[in-house]
Amino acid sequence: MADITTEQVWDELDKNLFAVLGMVTANNESRTAGIVYVVRDHKLYVSTDKDAWKVRHIAQNTNVSITVPITKRVPLMPWIKVPAATITFSGTATIHTLDEVDAALAETLFRGLQNKGDIHETSRIIEIRPQKDCITYGVGVSLMGMRDTVNARGRVRIATE
Repeated sequence: MADITTEQVWDELDKNLFAVLGMVTANNESRTAGIVYVVRDHKLYVSTDKDAWKVRHIAQNTNVSITVPITKRVPLMPWIKVPAATITFSGTATIHTLDEVDAALAETLFRGLQNKGDIHETSRIIEIRPQKDCITYGVGVSLMGMRDTVNARGRVRIATE
């Protein structure tokens, strides 16, 4: 099993920006959506439209999962395909209006657009608070080390509470 720390996981999460958000609909059907996120205070934040399916599903069931793919490449040979490393964890999601979050966070998420037009009325922020442990694959492991699936896997506490 890979020897990783909670801080290594948060460093990797902070370096990346894309994840797959898993949700459950009101009919108990699983759904996923690609998201772009920002890390603040050991939580992930996502901007979205207030009428997006993500908002409706999370309003019905706040339990979510996150998988962050981390691209791996062979130095000097980028055409060789290598599986992505991953960080996966479950969490609880909360929906916020722009008025309910820090102005600096809104600025980062919307890159200055939060003061334009009706974005204040039409947008929401999803806060994802990780729970318990996360499972990793290939994090803190060399490319050659990823060939050994047992040693490429890791598990570490991600929740800060």
